[in-house]
Amino acid sequence: MGLTLRLHLDNAHCALFKLTMRLVASSLLVALSLSACSPNGNEAKQNATALNKHELVFVTHNGPTTYYMDGDNEFSGIEYDLATLFVKDFAPEYQIKFLLVNSISDVIPTLLKGKANIAAANLTVTHLRQQLVQFSKPYQETQQQLVYNNEVDDKPKNIAALSDRKIAVPAGTSFAERLSQIQEKEPSLHWHALNQTNSETLLDEVASGVLDFTVADSYLVAMMQNYYPNLEVAMPLGKPESIAWALPKNADPALVKKVNAFFDKIHQDGTLRNLIDRYYGSSKRLNTLDITNFLKLSNTLLPKYRNLFKQAQEVTGLDWRLLAAVSYRESHWDTFSTSPTNVRGLMMLTEGTADLMGVTDRLDPKQSIPAGAKYILKMKDTIPDRIPEPDRTYFALAAYNIGYAHVEDARVLAKRLKLNPDSWADVKKTLVMLSNPEYYNTVKYGYASGGAPVIFVESIRSYQRILERYQPGHNPEFNSFKIARND
Repeated sequence: MGLTLRLHLDNAHCALFKLTMRLVASSLLVALSLSACSPNGNEAKQNATALNKHELVFVTHNGPTTYYMDGDNEFSGIEYDLATLFVKDFAPEYQIKFLLVNSISDVIPTLLKGKANIAAANLTVTHLRQQLVQFSKPYQETQQQLVYNNEVDDKPKNIAALSDRKIAVPAGTSFAERLSQIQEKEPSLHWHALNQTNSETLLDEVASGVLDFTVADSYLVAMMQNYYPNLEVAMPLGKPESIAWALPKNADPALVKKVNAFFDKIHQDGTLRNLIDRYYGSSKRLNTLDITNFLKLSNTLLPKYRNLFKQAQEVTGLDWRLLAAVSYRESHWDTFSTSPTNVRGLMMLTEGTADLMGVTDRLDPKQSIPAGAKYILKMKDTIPDRIPEPDRTYFALAAYNIGYAHVEDARVLAKRLKLNPDSWADVKKTLVMLSNPEYYNTVKYGYASGGAPVIFVESIRSYQRILERYQPGHNPEFNSFKIARND
């Protein structure tokens, strides 16, 4: 649908929208009060029968910050992981169920209708929402940011400079609330609340020049800048906000207590830190020039080697886009790339690694790519079995870059410092300590330039994520593959 058709709210409509939101909030509060005072009323009966007592229903919506299907056709997203972990560890008596709604504006109404127990949908805690629901302890903080296209516009100096510009946000979001508050002080500000859309779509439209500005959460903006280097932050809007789960006002106090205990636990034991790093940790690693060059070469140079990466996937089981990302980080897909230390080829193999993997010509892509892939797999096989994915792959990539021995030293340091030696989010902190004599003199293998593998891994994560957005996965037409570990 074109933006011209979608931007249908003028100043009068915006005022009507805000008034309507206040009336809806008041009506819902009255309804909740009546329900609480009349437990035998029709609404209370409907709510009581809407949910299966053996299920715990989470209402959410599709999106990169909530719940989605990843490249391996598996459910993913930080809200999906959090909800699954909560039921596993704190509510095992329940079967978990996810209820998907069309947009974030449908989340709280669905919760208030008694169709779900918990809203896990990247909800920020706002004044209006607090009147309707109760929030758990927060588990993340974000900053609203005004975003524009730096190829089309100059950076605005202030809110007044936005007069008569096309600004749109999804209806029912905290962004709409914030713009309403700003508009009371800046009447010249015109903005539009759109139904049946989301922040990712509107950021796409800003990047393509269809829309002048939108407002989005800082971590989503950082992620989308990896796909669209022309997206730029104009200014933060307001103070940082907290993200939390929402429950009905009349939710079972025992469930509320469990939810809060869950967030206390995962905050204290590092699980939450690890999850946040898994989804957002690499999003700020690349700069605009990196991304622009990578996108260009993905269209011009990568097709030359794509089939070789896919063949390497068939042999090792490693996603071809991961292998392509490693190769780009190593050589920028230049098969003649040679370092001052004589590391060569698309996968930048050392002489020792080449000999180990049976490579006779490191400049031959048909030898370099499968050898590099098999060596990464060899590193994965060396990592302790208890370390799960995706951390297992991150450790393997770090070992590919700096050697397994130094990765083990970093894990030893992590354990000494009461961090989790099986978590990449923690070990990448201790890897950088291996250049400090205070620490490297206390470990077995001594000094290492520990910052290099951290940059290496985080960059690859970003490159792989970009490839996963634009390049389809490879699914060979057979049911299983044999991993050639001894080749």
